[in-house]
Amino acid sequence: MTSTSTGLRAGRREWTAFVVLMLPLLLVSMDVSVLYFAVPAISRELHPSSTQQLWIFDIYAFALAGLLITMGALGDRFGRRKLLLFGAAAFGAASIAAAYAQSADMLIAARAVLGIGGATLMPSTMALVRNLFLDEKQRAKAIAIWSSAMAGGIALGSVMSGVMIEHFWWGSVFLINVPAMVLLLALVPLLVPEFKNPAPGPFDLPSVPLSMAAVLPVIYGLKKTAADNGLGLIPVLSIVAGLAIGAVFVRRQLTRRDAMISPQLFHHRGFGPSIALNALATFAMMGSAYFTTQYLQSVLGKGALEAALWSLAPSVCVGIAGPAAAAAVQRGANRASVIGAGFVTGAIGYGILALAGPDSLWTVLIGAAVLASGIVAVMSLVTDMAIGTVPPERAGSAAALLETGQEFGGAMGMAVLGSVGTAVYRSDVKDSLGGGPPTDGLPTDALDQVRETLGAAVAVAGRLKGQAGDQMLDAAREAFTHGMRIACGAGALVLVAAAVLALVTLRRVGSAWPTAGGTPSTGGDTAEGEETAGREVAPSH
Repeated sequence: MTSTSTGLRAGRREWTAFVVLMLPLLLVSMDVSVLYFAVPAISRELHPSSTQQLWIFDIYAFALAGLLITMGALGDRFGRRKLLLFGAAAFGAASIAAAYAQSADMLIAARAVLGIGGATLMPSTMALVRNLFLDEKQRAKAIAIWSSAMAGGIALGSVMSGVMIEHFWWGSVFLINVPAMVLLLALVPLLVPEFKNPAPGPFDLPSVPLSMAAVLPVIYGLKKTAADNGLGLIPVLSIVAGLAIGAVFVRRQLTRRDAMISPQLFHHRGFGPSIALNALATFAMMGSAYFTTQYLQSVLGKGALEAALWSLAPSVCVGIAGPAAAAAVQRGANRASVIGAGFVTGAIGYGILALAGPDSLWTVLIGAAVLASGIVAVMSLVTDMAIGTVPPERAGSAAALLETGQEFGGAMGMAVLGSVGTAVYRSDVKDSLGGGPPTDGLPTDALDQVRETLGAAVAVAGRLKGQAGDQMLDAAREAFTHGMRIACGAGALVLVAAAVLALVTLRRVGSAWPTAGGTPSTGGDTAEGEETAGREVAPSH
């Protein structure tokens, strides 16, 4: 491993600032899942249509994914602390608006602003971590904690949602954000110096709509595929359109001196592979979550809050995995080998999940824990590599690209593995419930619902009397579990291929951004950063 440690070690101020920067990270990741248990209450009070309900869920992710690249570039040019404060204010205000929304449209609009705020917070926090920690070992440790917290935040969001709904009204799930954002607005100016590119050049405004038009159709197409459990004409056209616009966007970035995404980022041969490997890691994480959440509720029959609490169990291992991987590399282990081992560990986790039957709680929890541990280890190392091997003045754009790749990977995991599992489920249900008991006398539309999803089968079985309902539900649960096993086998193969890819592409990758003189560049990217190069960094107001 090439060391870029410069002796410019972070002190108490930097670590305190890092703790403050964890607040927006946790809240943005929690907001991905915070609506899981609030939907019934929202439906009773706001009466959204099916389309409005879909947008209440999805508009946050769309706004977040579509604006990450733009916000990362803005932070590099105008200041990451400024953008972080703007995002915190927007996130807090939108949280209040969402909590007290009087209509479905108002809630959709508030969720859109939450997504915009999240798109400013995510790349800003990661880029500021790059600037606060100039020592390579400290930065790797910080990013490992950062990655573990992000993974844990998604699980924590669903639990917090259940607890708040149990004791308060549905809007309380959004008010959790407000005290944290107020704290962030108060402490960031005191603890976090400003960082930005000292010579950014003009801002490439036409690239903003181009980047959004490239990202959003692809994300939409993948989400539509996951929702419909298979490719249709509209998702395919959407993905193709996004890829075509993406090609135009890439060409523009390659031919302009003021490009939003500088081609210089890819000059270090570890940057591109780190983006791809991080996307594959998210593919695995979200692909498994698609099945485990349904398994706990619809196969094992646990209540929503109980299922969410059980899903927190793997997070114990996740909290250890990232720092352990970083420590292994710091002790001299080859980075590519540790990343490859993380992918193999994830594949083993998928293998354990593939052993599950219709009543295998502990098998699923152990498999999910092993899988998550391997994936978080990978994510912490490739994140550190992506952020640590780019020029500090480009850290915001690098963070935005990394997180946009995560959005693609997560959507792809749910679409691909979800479609595999659903295809097996439908085939098995058709074979086992093709006619005769327990489907005798069941309306055709109800039978079609059973064949569509496990959730629908649970609802239909509840309307049947006695043994007929039990038989139908047993058949549907067995079919879903079979589909999950096949999909997990496919996921394991993807992760084995990812391990091979990591070993091949990262075999000779160093860890430092080379300057013109051939030495690592680890200094600050502003006048403040340069002046405090022996530091402790004083806050810049």
